[in-house]
Amino acid sequence: MINLDEIGMMPIEIQKEIARKEKERRKRKGFTQEELALRADVSLSSLRRFEQTGEISFASLVRIGSILDDEKAFLGLFGQQEYLTMKELLNAKRGKG
Repeated sequence: MINLDEIGMMPIEIQKEIARKEKERRKRKGFTQEELALRADVSLSSLRRFEQTGEISFASLVRIGSILDDEKAFLGLFGQQEYLTMKELLNAKRGKG
């Protein structure tokens, strides 16, 4: 489990960092807020709120990510297995765990 104190970020800071990266990617791709909201089927007010505060529904975030070609990032969430012992890791690699 990730200890947020160890990485130095609180959940709201993570949300804002994701929003900052989305905004940066949106601009690099040449989308206005209006264009992205329309393409992602997200209200303009939701997109604006997200870019300002980091708050948005998960479904809307996935739609935005899809338009910005980042849908694979969502598939990686919660996917990394953590092992408590080397034996667990080796067993998993051998297909026993």
